[in-house]
Amino acid sequence: QVQLVESGGGLVQPGGSLRLSCAASGNSFNIYAMAWYRQTPGKQRELVATITRSGTTNYADSVNGRFTISRDNAKNTVYLQMNTLKPEDTAVYYCNADIWTIATARRAYWGQGTQVTVSS
Repeated sequence: QVQLVESGGGLVQPGGSLRLSCAASGNSFNIYAMAWYRQTPGKQRELVATITRSGTTNYADSVNGRFTISRDNAKNTVYLQMNTLKPEDTAVYYCNADIWTIATARRAYWGQGTQVTVSS
């Protein structure tokens, strides 16, 4: 069984920065694309950023130029560096990964979510 564990959320003032991490653990798995999503109460989960195994990235227009997604394949970890944070970035952030295991074949896995609050 594969698990995704996120860390790095918290409270930050507008204009500040946070770095989220998401590490995959388990036995005998391969990770393909990884991504970060976010969700606020009453709204659908929205895609924030994606990164392929080779490092190609894509961003939502709302975060482009402020957020940077990266990954360390040796550590099975994806990061989200968030700069110049705005109150509208407040949300629960979820890690997502496209993972193959011998038991489940290839499917999407989700982290448990980490709260990011941008407020003065």
